[in-house]
Amino acid sequence: MSFLFEQVIFGPIRSRRLGLSLGVNLLPIDAKICSFNCLYCECGFNTTMHEFPFPTREQVAEILETKLKQMVAGGDIPNVITFAGNGEPTLHPQFEEIIDDTIVLRDRFCPTAKVSVLSNSTRIHKPHIFKALNKVDNNILKFDSAIDRTMKLIDQPVGKHINVKWLVEQLRRFDGRLIVQTMFIRGEYNNEAFDNTTDVEVEAWLNAMEQIKPQQIMIYSLDREAPVKNLQKVNVDALNLIAEKARSRGFEVSVAG
Repeated sequence: MSFLFEQVIFGPIRSRRLGLSLGVNLLPIDAKICSFNCLYCECGFNTTMHEFPFPTREQVAEILETKLKQMVAGGDIPNVITFAGNGEPTLHPQFEEIIDDTIVLRDRFCPTAKVSVLSNSTRIHKPHIFKALNKVDNNILKFDSAIDRTMKLIDQPVGKHINVKWLVEQLRRFDGRLIVQTMFIRGEYNNEAFDNTTDVEVEAWLNAMEQIKPQQIMIYSLDREAPVKNLQKVNVDALNLIAEKARSRGFEVSVAG
């Protein structure tokens, strides 16, 4: 079973990590399109057909403006405007322009709200994506494992160039102006077991964090139904142990169990 967002603007929803979040889905409403194919994604696996229309820049701005007007009139101010939805938001061909429009609307209607992007980090090598992510308040980038086998098994990257070394090099380019988001999880897929909470995994992950130097780390585990059944949620006690190891190295860490 999978869950697709059926609107361009959705919510607001209460996010475990971000507070009252108004969501923006830049992907088609009837397809999952992503440069990862994560085993744990609530939207399911990628849709095989690709003839789906993206919402236009103008549509996104119009719908977002209408929704913000309604929320402000009702005294319901969002904490964040979050780009997430049915896949990887930076795949939208006008991603940078939509970010610019969103910042203008945010400043006009709810200047205290933060603009957040949840990205899987696979397109940050592209200049216009890198530029756009440097404009937002919360540049939240995925990094699930510092060991290639585990990362590729959990995240199932579509691009053959994606590996841990490449990801670390690209994430370092932000000079610390990013939030790293890591899903800790155990399970099995295609008869291969994985567990990114082992001592070896966590030590490699911590060493990668020391290279990337994020301003904050968000760690979490399963909360919604996934397309793969034999996945195991990591309990909050185990997450807190990992968080303490990261804090001992000077990182600010939030935990969502």
